[in-house]
Amino acid sequence: MGKVSVKEIKELMTATGVGMMDCKKALVEADGDMDKAIELLREKGLATQAKKSGRAAAEGIVATVVKGNVGVLLEVNTETDFAANTDDFKSFVSAVANTIIESNPADVDALKASTISGGTSTVDEVLTELAGMKIRENIVIRRFTRVEGSAIASYVHNGGSIGVLVTLDTNIESDEVLTVGKNVAMQSAALNPAYIRREDVPADIIEKEREIVTAQVAEDPKNAKKPEKVRAMIVEGKVNKYYSENCLLEQAYVKDDKLSVTAYVNEEAKKLGGTISVVDVIRYECGEGIEKKEDNFADEVASMMK
Repeated sequence: MGKVSVKEIKELMTATGVGMMDCKKALVEADGDMDKAIELLREKGLATQAKKSGRAAAEGIVATVVKGNVGVLLEVNTETDFAANTDDFKSFVSAVANTIIESNPADVDALKASTISGGTSTVDEVLTELAGMKIRENIVIRRFTRVEGSAIASYVHNGGSIGVLVTLDTNIESDEVLTVGKNVAMQSAALNPAYIRREDVPADIIEKEREIVTAQVAEDPKNAKKPEKVRAMIVEGKVNKYYSENCLLEQAYVKDDKLSVTAYVNEEAKKLGGTISVVDVIRYECGEGIEKKEDNFADEVASMMK
């Protein structure tokens, strides 16, 4: 077999973590047989038995980029925090975020097919080379959100463990608006509220909460002799407390708990001579929802030596 396809080479690189030229040579020698090529690379000590694509990529970075009225929140995962902290990985994440700003892809597949910002290769080609030749770990572009608005603020916590993007509607032309947005983003990062505003809470969720607090009020001996109207008011007070704990705009503002987040935003808008409203808040926490594989290190070392 004289030639092998780029697709076959990429597949072998992803499966083994071996560089491009070694994969090409192995495929030529194996006459295109993928399993035989993997075996040849293992015999040469270039590949481990485990396929990287099957390893959990639960570490990584959440990144934000804001340019003008466009903002991006992006999560890219890899297997270890060591790899996630390398300059090569961080540069890749930054380039991918800028690609989303510039190309506005519909989804991750469209993003991977886009030409990477500042380069001539596709995002997927750069990812494959980075994973196979430099990082040598599975790399996954997990998700992204691209937003547009009159003002967009962002906050990244702890080097990329949490990222928040806040879209604002405002008639104020001042960078101070972005400071307000960043403070809202920090509130979301710290407290992780389930909803932005009370209107976002599903009806069945709040109805269930009302049932629970109604039962609590009924069972409390202190309420036994209180009129039904008073008990109903107590129930509504507890429901409102649910909103204040779970809805971002109704939470106590962390930097001044005498104010709700909405009151803080309105107060700052008044100082700046205009209006500010929170349109949307998007929060990513790196690795949330990904089941981290607990490997037995001794078994892994043994498998590499087979």
